[in-house]
Amino acid sequence: MKKIVAIVFLLSLFSCSEKEVQLPQAEVSALKNIVDHSPIYMFFEIQNEKDTIIEVNRKNSISSTNWIFSIDKRLPLKLVIPEVIKLQDKKANSAHSKKDAIDVFSYSDSIGKNLAFFPFTDVKYKLDNEFSKFFIKKHSKKYITYHNLAINFNKDNDITIDGLAVERIEFLEFIKQIEDFTIDDKIILLHLNFDKNLSFGAYLKNKVLVWQATNSKVQIASFEFIYDEKKLPECGCKL
Repeated sequence: MKKIVAIVFLLSLFSCSEKEVQLPQAEVSALKNIVDHSPIYMFFEIQNEKDTIIEVNRKNSISSTNWIFSIDKRLPLKLVIPEVIKLQDKKANSAHSKKDAIDVFSYSDSIGKNLAFFPFTDVKYKLDNEFSKFFIKKHSKKYITYHNLAINFNKDNDITIDGLAVERIEFLEFIKQIEDFTIDDKIILLHLNFDKNLSFGAYLKNKVLVWQATNSKVQIASFEFIYDEKKLPECGCKL
């Protein structure tokens, strides 16, 4: 009963001081229930009739609780992720943080017709001039025990895997085929890269898609790369 009440209460808070958050949508629920939470809102606004700005309401962010981030799907990652990082740092440096408290993004499950949550507690973000290919090369000793795949969602929200274009509808089967043809015991590690101009709605839907490919042999790396294509090192390679 407690879980149901928590979800209903959260739903009632999506409109705050006459402001609304348009939640992202995906077709599966990563997590349906969460209790003992603090809500954090990121609102979409237009300033001077052309400039997109973000307004963050973090007043109720109690460090000892689970945090639910309700972020407007229209906001670009270049505005959202720096704010997420600030809040991650705040929680990590608080003397009142609980070790088992989690952070989740809220979204709408368009098939199940329910509110859903996507955990991201362990995600560490790299910004602007970082991309997983270059990062792995610099830290090769750490990743040599994995089969590493660079999953990129570019500014047009198209998908490449190690530079090879893959249709969205074929993504899960593509990863499954790689898994089936891997004959050793190494884990396949998926490294996620997102163009900073992608909307948060596209970002979350992409994360849910990749999560559906995971199992005991296929996992997602903890570092995520929110890149500015103009700031990446020139390598003459396909992203």
